[in-house]
Amino acid sequence: MSAEGLTAAQEKMRAGGVHPVAVDVFSHYYRQLETGATGLLLESDLQPLTDPPRLADVDLDATSGQTALAFTVVIKLNGGLGTSMGMARAKSLLEVRDGLSFLDLIASQVLRTRERHGVRLPLVFMNSFRTRDDTLQALQAYADLSVGELPLNFVQNREPKIRSDDLTPVEWPTDPGLEWCPPGHGDLYTALSASGLLTQLIAAG
Repeated sequence: MSAEGLTAAQEKMRAGGVHPVAVDVFSHYYRQLETGATGLLLESDLQPLTDPPRLADVDLDATSGQTALAFTVVIKLNGGLGTSMGMARAKSLLEVRDGLSFLDLIASQVLRTRERHGVRLPLVFMNSFRTRDDTLQALQAYADLSVGELPLNFVQNREPKIRSDDLTPVEWPTDPGLEWCPPGHGDLYTALSASGLLTQLIAAG
């Protein structure tokens, strides 16, 4: 049944306009799921980092840092909903201080860094299909946030939810949007490439 489940999931993703690279990535992890892989790391398999480098021991060159900052982009992972906190919107829209949200603080920090160091420092959010609209609406309060032709966001891929009993795609006819979920933060590199944003960023320097 799992082979049929993978085929059904792949067809669903293609019909939903999901990028072929994202379909391949999903298929890779689906096959791991078939073999019983959980994706969990056991504590017994982890080795502690006993002697990490310390900031005080690092020779920092301010000029080199300034040069690097001129070629830096800030990408914020913003695909999660705040459902556990009673929100149906992006977690970043949660008010945290003096009427400001995490999103407000992020935007303000980037704008302040640009002013202080005289750099472009683009800010781009990786949204999910569930967080994009609310996030972009909130960012309208920051007219100076965009940099050139670069977008303020790109949308990560989506993949079908899978039944635990037979590994076939979930069906929810009354609300088809609930049949999908974002792949998580690990989708960053796939989404950067598939969206064309990586090419844009490189071209923009």
